[in-house]
Amino acid sequence: GLPNAAKKDSTGICFIGERNFREFLERYLPRNPGEMKTPEGRVLGQHQGLMYYTLGQRQGLGIGGTKDGGDEPWFVAAKDMATNTLVVVQGHEHPLLKRSTLAAGQLNWISGTAPDPAKPYTAKTRYRQTDAPCRITRRDGDTLELAFDAPQWAVTPGQSVVLYDGEVCLGGGIIT
Repeated sequence: GLPNAAKKDSTGICFIGERNFREFLERYLPRNPGEMKTPEGRVLGQHQGLMYYTLGQRQGLGIGGTKDGGDEPWFVAAKDMATNTLVVVQGHEHPLLKRSTLAAGQLNWISGTAPDPAKPYTAKTRYRQTDAPCRITRRDGDTLELAFDAPQWAVTPGQSVVLYDGEVCLGGGIIT
């Protein structure tokens, strides 16, 4: 097998090397703390800045268990830039952590031709993810929408989506 097949998912930035992610960002971007809330609006604490968190993140939230909150772990479900709010939910299977559709831009097709939207495909939105059956709808030359047969976990804007036709990689784009 591949030497990195058992390696866990990365949430860092490859080009900064073995440096502290938070320290790297603080050198270039001002810290902007705000509230960490549930979808219902209950304030659970403060975040250090939305730039430090990614959708689906579990570690480093600093909220642990809460009164009447149950014992399931907390996950980042959304980042509301307009209000500088980090939205968190409990449980890996919470519905707000899953999406059935996504939009992507900056498309790059290996063959130079966009795939036929009438055909079924599979896609990946995360490293080492199982192929997810989906359908595409071309919105214009450089954007498309994907509809998955089953909701996908922590689909994250700014990350890549890669489309496959069986074993053939067709290309992909950046999730918006």
